[in-house]
Amino acid sequence: MRVARKRTVIKTAEYVYTALFEPAEEGGYTVTVPALPGVITEGDTFEEARNRVKEAIRGYLKVLKKHGKLIPRDPEIRQTRPIKERVAVTLKVS
Repeated sequence: MRVARKRTVIKTAEYVYTALFEPAEEGGYTVTVPALPGVITEGDTFEEARNRVKEAIRGYLKVLKKHGKLIPRDPEIRQTRPIKERVAVTLKVS
């Protein structure tokens, strides 16, 4: 005899936001999300900062939904800060 099992359907939605990771003077990273005012977090490593900002975004969105607010979209971000990167080049020595 087969027993029918009831399936539970869980609806999910994926939200994607731009997070800005800035190296902190004391080490680690400070992270902000321009589309979500007030979302700011930090982590000692890049991976920790990434995990923490995901938690912060998730919490922010849950509060918006709880209060019946619209969830904002992520606008196109234009880079307003200079990007600092070390660049190596090779020259032929004659």
